[in-house]
Amino acid sequence: MPYSFAWVCKDVVKKLQGRDLNPVKCLSDAMKFRQFEILQKNPQSLFWKSEDTPVGYSILQILEPNCPVPAPEVSSPIPLKHNLSWKLKANAGVNAIVEGSASTGFGQSCVYDIEVRCTSIPDSKLESLQNRKLLDREPSFVEDCRMGIKDLYVVTEAFEVTKDAVLEGSSSVELSGKVGIPQVVKGEAKGEWQRERTESVAIPKGSVVAYKKKQLVIENNTCAILLSAKAKKKTFLGMLHMRPRLKSALADLEWSCKSSEEIFEISMSLLDRIYLGMHYHRKFPMRVEFQGEKQGWMEALEKSEADFNCLQDEVSRKTGELSMLSKDVQDVMFSSLLPMLSDRKILYDLMNMLELDQLGHMDGPGGMILDVLRQDSRPPWIDLKNLILYLLQALMVLSDTQLSLLAQSMEKRLLFQQRELVKSILQPNFKYPWNIPFTLQPQLLAPLQGEGLAITYELLKECGLKMELNNSRSTWDLEAKMPLSALYGSLSLLQQLVDA
Repeated sequence: MPYSFAWVCKDVVKKLQGRDLNPVKCLSDAMKFRQFEILQKNPQSLFWKSEDTPVGYSILQILEPNCPVPAPEVSSPIPLKHNLSWKLKANAGVNAIVEGSASTGFGQSCVYDIEVRCTSIPDSKLESLQNRKLLDREPSFVEDCRMGIKDLYVVTEAFEVTKDAVLEGSSSVELSGKVGIPQVVKGEAKGEWQRERTESVAIPKGSVVAYKKKQLVIENNTCAILLSAKAKKKTFLGMLHMRPRLKSALADLEWSCKSSEEIFEISMSLLDRIYLGMHYHRKFPMRVEFQGEKQGWMEALEKSEADFNCLQDEVSRKTGELSMLSKDVQDVMFSSLLPMLSDRKILYDLMNMLELDQLGHMDGPGGMILDVLRQDSRPPWIDLKNLILYLLQALMVLSDTQLSLLAQSMEKRLLFQQRELVKSILQPNFKYPWNIPFTLQPQLLAPLQGEGLAITYELLKECGLKMELNNSRSTWDLEAKMPLSALYGSLSLLQQLVDA
């Protein structure tokens, strides 16, 4: 659906213009972002955000009993409406991209009428929860987060829907005529392509559409809430806990690995996780040295972290790990992910299960991926769970429309051409924080004729790029950088599964 619950939440955040306000991403979890609920982050990439995952506990459930509970402040109801409908039709030569004649048509509509109210806990009232003792027997998720160096947050402000509402949306895309790129290939593609969708989503009373959070810091047996976003700390002293485990893990590997190359690959997997935890907190500088070409790996990565080459290296490393899995495992992942792309909720539920280390029962294609994880037939240096999480987090950055288009692209074997096109946009523009024009390369558009061209253009436009089907001149937008990076990562890993 082009206009989903996630889109409504983003639109609400724009309308409210609240600083540090986060949209809820999935309707199935909309009740889990209420006051005092604990969220965790498990980032797998430096280039796109990971989702806040509710752990199923509130902060009041992990503190000693008889703790004073601050009363929330409740705002007056805030009405929010949206009613937009537009259509675009054009008969034009497809200029620098396509020479010939084509008729294109696009249409979308969206209607919602909701009322929200804000429940918040001011900083002055949060003081009563500061430095409170934890339960003697802490919940298992706390220990899991401590082991994985994951950060925890608490919801301090939530915008809830005050009455049942319905989101209604529709979209249509048409492309007909003859389409070709004579300067690159001979001949033209003729035909017609059309897609229409109309759907509605019920939003029940009490659903949280937007929230604010503050970070938890757990030290010894006490818990504190960072009232200032500028105070940079980790929830746990991750490096101090990780160093002995890293040494122990590497020592255990010395006798089980067949070669020093295997030890290095496993070391990279472990260090990836440590580096992600250190990325924004440089209080624990670390120098990693290896013999020969391996020396200075961490230093080189830190120096290039703002450059496209670093994104390419990160994605290549993950794609390489994926290629080392057996063909059977890759085939299961391909056949499972393809139908899941049409349902964000399934992707979201699978991602939550992996982030919370809960490999329980799940029906359908998600269950097949969990079965692969349980069988654990991977090479010893590959963290399969985090590899799957890396792909899922990239997919969750994309819109519902993009996920549907990716499924079509997988079936039509368009991923390689689309990946190269996205790379040609990202590589020269990655460092620019301002809007600048760029030109799509005709030789990369050549294989994307007719329906493939329309699918690819819609994929790119959904990232936030200003593009027109009949003009090769487009405009780079800084806000498109993260979704484009996630699209590049998604295309790369999905292409590996297609080729397996």
